[in-house]
This record gives sequence, structure tokens and C-alpha cells, in this order.
Amino acid sequence: MDNQEHQSAWSKSIPAKEQRRIVGRLMAFAKAYKWLFFLSILMAAGVSIINILLPRIIAVYMDDHLRNGDTAVSMMWFFAGLYFFSMIVKAFMQFWQTYLYSMGAEYMLESVRRKIFQKLHQLGMRYFDQTPGGSILSRLTNDTMSFQTFWQLFSSLVLVIFGVASSFTAMLLLDVKIALWLLVLMPFLVLSIWYYQKYSSVVYRRMRERLSQLNAKLAESITGVTVIQQFRQEKRVESEFGEINHRYFNTRKAMIRVNSLLLSPMIDLLYALGIVLALSIFGVRGLHGYVAAGVIYAFVTYIDNFFNPMTGMMDSLSDFQDGIVAGSRVLKLLDDPTAAPQQDAQPGREITLGEIEFKHVSFSYDGKHDILHDISFKAEPGQTIALVGETGSGKTSIINVLMRFYEFGSGTILIDGKDIRSYPISELRKKMGLVLQEPFMFYGTISSNIRMFNQSITDHQVRQAARFVQADRFIEQLPKGYDNRVFERGTSYSSGQRQLISYARVIVTDPKILILDEATANIDTETEQVIQEGLEKIREGRTTIAIAHRLSTIQNADLILVLERGRIVERGTNAELMSQKGYYYDMIQLQGNTKE
Repeated sequence: MDNQEHQSAWSKSIPAKEQRRIVGRLMAFAKAYKWLFFLSILMAAGVSIINILLPRIIAVYMDDHLRNGDTAVSMMWFFAGLYFFSMIVKAFMQFWQTYLYSMGAEYMLESVRRKIFQKLHQLGMRYFDQTPGGSILSRLTNDTMSFQTFWQLFSSLVLVIFGVASSFTAMLLLDVKIALWLLVLMPFLVLSIWYYQKYSSVVYRRMRERLSQLNAKLAESITGVTVIQQFRQEKRVESEFGEINHRYFNTRKAMIRVNSLLLSPMIDLLYALGIVLALSIFGVRGLHGYVAAGVIYAFVTYIDNFFNPMTGMMDSLSDFQDGIVAGSRVLKLLDDPTAAPQQDAQPGREITLGEIEFKHVSFSYDGKHDILHDISFKAEPGQTIALVGETGSGKTSIINVLMRFYEFGSGTILIDGKDIRSYPISELRKKMGLVLQEPFMFYGTISSNIRMFNQSITDHQVRQAARFVQADRFIEQLPKGYDNRVFERGTSYSSGQRQLISYARVIVTDPKILILDEATANIDTETEQVIQEGLEKIREGRTTIAIAHRLSTIQNADLILVLERGRIVERGTNAELMSQKGYYYDMIQLQGNTKE
């Protein structure tokens, strides 16, 4: 294990107090389905009672009837029927005990997944910037799946409590002395459970951490497969994946070793010692007097009933530790304070004009180092404001705080003269349309991707929006037109086609504010001309904030802001900035565009 892993919090044992806290919080998820668990416990109690009666039926038959040698056929059938009927009732109760408990666990699992999914969509963008996608996926799938087996421990625990209590009570009623002698074995059982719980929590935590790393590497490799092949990085990626996979394999081996030593084998050993102890005492008594065979049979059966549920519980202890670790990871996600920026929404407040004003706005991603410094500008309704500058100058950060993806620090952002935080987030999303450099396409059809699965948007509105941005030219040439299939990420369509669909997706909602984040950076010249023709119409009656990669696309902007290291260093129209012969002029010259 490398030093970094050795110091990882996930590689340390979870203290007993913390484990109790995690269990308590996980139990709260099951509260809504308590009646399923309660009925399951009643069935388990019924099974335990029948387990007491079954050996007694055989013992009475052996000692009171078979021993005399004159048992009637009717009596034989009576005991056989009674035993058979008891087994049927036991099977019925076992079925409902397992079914009710498993359904309660499934309902709880579905509820937890839904809560995690809701939480993910409430988290701020900072969380997703800092957490690998594979790790998030691991918590939503692998960690929550561990709950299903985790809850089986409690089912086993219920069976153990009833099984041990009923069996020990039955043994006390048969022979107090031998029952008390069997208690000598209990300290060894408690010691093995304690040691297993302490050691295995370390192993399972380490295993979960490495599984998360494995998923993250796998997700990265699949997403970046084109770049990996282009730069011939297959061997490096395979080596890194193999190293992580081997570390995960080693933790799995450690888990198998501890499970193999401390689970069923330990219980089986104690069970064998219990049988030896009981038979030895019965044997000594047999040397000095009569011992009923039925009593020996019943006592041995009760010993089996005493230890057998513990075997299932010990096997479930591995799932318990897995569930504790998974639970701690899930609860950490649910407790994550990286919430999306909060709104102090005023009821009924609406965006009607689209006026935007930044007043001395500063912003930091980490709370320590400012990315934006004292940003101030104003966009009148219907104006186009262009943001230009080198990579890292703060252009996208302005968009992030305007869209409320991140909370800004000092300063004020106003829309229509009112604080942006006073609008309901639904109003901001409705009246602000964002077109990204890399548009994301969802599995479905072109039509569903334009209306974004909003069924209140009609087919006529979808076609109008596509026609408005001139996306209808290629859509109507497709085999199924607007019903043509879109697979994951829209890989069967060109960058330009995906971008046109994203423009139509925004226009169909008729926003008052249009935000373009380098929306023509990856588009060919011919498609750019098509988009530019549509942009003139799109901007009419809308306030537009555009991040420009190609400066030729924003030379007609009402105001151009030139940023450097988070500060506005120049502002003005294209003509004004060209006459200054400063930063903007130099960028124009570099791009070979000398329009003044």
C-alpha cells in the first residue's frame, strides 16, 4: 500500500460509536416501511416457537411410545401428521418472513436511491468539479446496492435473537446444568465477533475506496477513448487501470481471508464443541443411570438451532461491514454542504425586460483566490455584450455566477434592477437560455431534444424553433425528420448539427436573456454562417451575453468587454477598441481579422 493510501481516511477503522450513528441514520430510511419489518419479525417469532416444538414432538414419540415397543399405527400417523403439519406452518411463516423483510429492504433501497439522485441535483457545480464522475456513480449504484445485503444482517439478527432465546430456553427446560455449561463457549463467540468487526471495517473501507477509484478510472477511459487512441495512450491507460484493479483485487483477497477464518468456520467449531460437551455429559450420566434417547435427540437439535442462526449472522457480518462503509459514503454525500446557490425568492417576481447589471462583483471557486475582481458592466434590454479574453481570463466565471451555478462573493448582480437572488430559480431558468460550446444530447429523438421532454411544447413550436435557427434544413432531410433517433451524446450528428439543435432548444422556450458560451467555437465556417444569419433574428428583443472565441462573430456587439486575469481591462464597441490599439486590437491581428 502506498503512503497516500495509508493515510487515507477510508483506510482506517470506523469507531464503534460512528458505526452506531450510521446504523441509526440508516434505520431512519426504513421507518416508512416499518409495518413490513414488524410483520416479518412476528413471522420469525412464530418460526422460533415451531423450532422448539418440533424436537419435543420427536422426543415424546421416542421416549413415550417407541421405547415401549407397542406403538399403534394410528399413534404413529398422528405424530407424523403433527410433525408434517408443523413443518408446513413453519415453511409458510419462513416464506412470509423472508418476503416481507426483503420487500421492505427493496422499498428502502429504492427510496435511498431517489433521495441521493435528488441530492445530486441540489448540489452546486463546485461538488461536481471536485468529485470524479465515476466516484459519484459508484455511490449511487454499488454503495446503495450494498444496503440490500446490509439489511439482511438485521433479518439474520432477528432470527438469531429468537433462535438463541427459544433454543436456550428449551435447553434449560430439558436440562439446566448442560445448558449452563454451554455458556462457557459464549465468550469465544463474542470475542470472534468483536475482532471480526474491528478488523473487517478497515478491509471493507479500503475495498470501497479502491472500487470507487476503479469506477472513476473506467469512466474516464470510456469518456476519453477517442483521445486515448489518437495519442496512442492505450498501454499507459491499461497499466494504470491494471494497477488500480490489482490493488482492488488485493483488498478482495484480504476480505476473503478474514471471512474464511472468522465467519462460518468459527461458528462450526463452537457448534462441534457444544455437541461434544453435551454428549460427554450425557455419556457420563449414562454410565450411572438411564438417559432418555429422545432427550438427547432434542438437546442436540436445540444446540443446532442455537448455533445455526449464528452462522447466517456471521456470514451477514461481512455484508454489515460493507453496508456500514457504503452507508458512511452515502451519508457523506447526503450531508455534503456544497449546495447550489440559494435564492431569497420574492413570490411572483418575473423577468420582463432582460436588463443585466454587474456592480463590483468578485468571485472565487475555492473561497480563497478570487477569479473575478471588481467586475462592473450593464447590458440594456436587447443589447449584445461580448466577453473576450485569453483562456482563464474569467469569461466563463461571469457566465457561471450569472446563471447561478456558483454563488458570487462581494458585489451585486441585478436583473431588471432587482437582485438576482430575489428571483425564483425556476424564473431564472425559464427566462435565461444557455448555449454551450459542447451541447449535450439526450437519448431520444430530435424533437424530444428540442423540447427537452417538456410535453407542453407542441410539435408546431418545435418546428418553428428549428426553422428560426435554420436547423430545419438538415432535420427535414433525415429519414424520420424530427422523429429521427438520437443516441447517447448525439454522436451520429456533426458538431454543427448538434449546435443548431441546441440553439433550437433554447429558442423554443423564448428566453429574455440569451447566453452564448463560445457557441460557435467547434463549428465549421459554413455552419457558422448559417448560425450567424439566425443569430441576428435570435438577438432581437433579447439581451445577449456572448463569450467569443472567434472575434469575427461579435464585432457587431453593442459592448465588448476585454478581460485579463479576472479584470475588465478594456470596454467599448469594435470600432472604439480597434482605435485604442490595445489588447483587443492585438487579438484581432492575431486572428487575421482587420475589420475596423
